[in-house]
Amino acid sequence: MNISSAVVVTDPEHLQEVLQSLEESGLCDIYFHDEKGRIIIIIEGEDVNEETFKLKQIQMLPHVLSANMVYSYSEEEWESAAEYLQKLGNDVPEILNDDNVRAEDIVYKGHIKGYIS
Repeated sequence: MNISSAVVVTDPEHLQEVLQSLEESGLCDIYFHDEKGRIIIIIEGEDVNEETFKLKQIQMLPHVLSANMVYSYSEEEWESAAEYLQKLGNDVPEILNDDNVRAEDIVYKGHIKGYIS
């Protein structure tokens, strides 16, 4: 299961028409919209291909100026990341568990074990 958010933009004078088209399309759920013609939607799909297909269909709706993916969650990616982290073990550097160290004082070097304080 994949879940993504996207921002759809239309001219304010076409807002209600685009909202109705999105609602009737069955391609997404409308989360928020404003009077400037910005609409935040949620797209669900079995995989990224289904989400991409739905986004392209939304982009082709009348009066849609743009529709762009903003955030995407994929169960497959999460499972893969969880497996990777599990293989790393529980070797979290002490500095990351020290409440006296400010986050802005830690410089990230591309890997959790490559920090510099």
